[in-house]
Amino acid sequence: MRRIAGAFVVALLPAALVAVRPGGAGPEPDGTAKLAAPGENFGSPPALRFAAAATRKRAATPAEPARDAAMPLADRIALQFDLAWTGDYNGLINGEVDDRTTAAVKTFQQKRKFKETGVLNEQERALLAAAARARQAHVGWSMVDDPVTGARLGLPARQVPHRRTGATGTRWSSAQGQVQVETFKIREPGTTLAAVYEQQKKEPPTRKLEVNLLRPDFFILSGRQNLKRFYVRGGIRDGEVRGMTVLYDQATEPIMDPVVVVMSSAFMPFPGVAGDAGLVPVGPAPKRKVEYGTGIVVSTAGHILAGRQATDGCNVIVVSGHGDADRQAEDQGSELALLRIHGARDLVPAVLAADAANADDLTLIGIADPQSQAGGGAISAMPARRTGEMLEPAPQLGFSGGAALDPRGRLVGMVALKTPVTAGAGAATGQPQAVVVPAPAIRAFLARQSLAPAGAGRNGLDAVKASLVRVICVRK
Repeated sequence: MRRIAGAFVVALLPAALVAVRPGGAGPEPDGTAKLAAPGENFGSPPALRFAAAATRKRAATPAEPARDAAMPLADRIALQFDLAWTGDYNGLINGEVDDRTTAAVKTFQQKRKFKETGVLNEQERALLAAAARARQAHVGWSMVDDPVTGARLGLPARQVPHRRTGATGTRWSSAQGQVQVETFKIREPGTTLAAVYEQQKKEPPTRKLEVNLLRPDFFILSGRQNLKRFYVRGGIRDGEVRGMTVLYDQATEPIMDPVVVVMSSAFMPFPGVAGDAGLVPVGPAPKRKVEYGTGIVVSTAGHILAGRQATDGCNVIVVSGHGDADRQAEDQGSELALLRIHGARDLVPAVLAADAANADDLTLIGIADPQSQAGGGAISAMPARRTGEMLEPAPQLGFSGGAALDPRGRLVGMVALKTPVTAGAGAATGQPQAVVVPAPAIRAFLARQSLAPAGAGRNGLDAVKASLVRVICVRK
């Protein structure tokens, strides 16, 4: 937390700043590293260590400088986001890349014995992203909407699995309270941000401040509270203050210090409102409570191929017209999931092509979200072109798990929709990104589940339509 506090203080020295500027972080002044390198405390897979060694042996291939203003905003945000997760960057994640971000890149390179150029080559950037993903997975990072305050925040779900709602906020905590995250909402006549700021400084009285910052539309407080570190962020709009408080034991600092940096920038007291305290939402938007997708029948025994993201985190999965389904397997790399319904009759397995499509012009078949077809469940088709790994145009919601046909009418892949990372205050996620999972990858996935796709049958639009079902995911 001392590094967090120092970064915010240094970054906020210019009086003209409206929001916290990013700050870099390296080793402590005494030369000791505050956070362990990936693999020591976070259980990073051995593959990361081998990848790091291999990267050091490669000739450096310069990439665009970290400070390049021409770099797309989303890429600049992603760079700061990943550097924060590895503990090399402290400050607001807003895409405003400056000397501090370059210093953070050098710190990342120094820790891993790369040449300290301040510029990541292609292999180093991939390694940074992999290390960040490993840490996100370790803490169970997810974006959630707080039903009590209406705020949106990022949570280390594995650190705070217990949730309790109250009249003015929601509290997430670990079993023994080592880590606590709590939201609050204050709306009373005459409420001002300055008044809430002063109240938060003094309550509880055991707080010892290291950072206390007040701006017209938000404030930040951090320091010690008894034997814990604390961090408070609040924002105001139309006379209402919404905020979050994070408390964590000193023993959890190696895990929680980088998490708090990301939580600060991910926190949106008034999501969807442009200029929300100058913050940038980091990570995917919360999953929909009810999500519709498409499934491809792959066996007469009730096995159905579906999109992994569209069926992730479901409390109940229903296959329209057939009943509940079990989620039996998934493959994160290929975005595939395998469902099974029991006791279903008259299922028609799809005939999967033996090879991948050579053509870039494809026909996508799926069942669009009911909202886009007046509550209906019709199967529809649309043309799309494969550009690299992506499909353009991306199909609408509901097509996740749909079929991709080549010009000969063969089923050459499954459509996978990926929610893009948001970039920009209040920005909407927009159209999902779409890719095709090729037939060979599907065959390999089914083989690992001891399933063989249908070996004979008809090809063509009508034949594939007969093998499609609507998949409904219901989440808490």
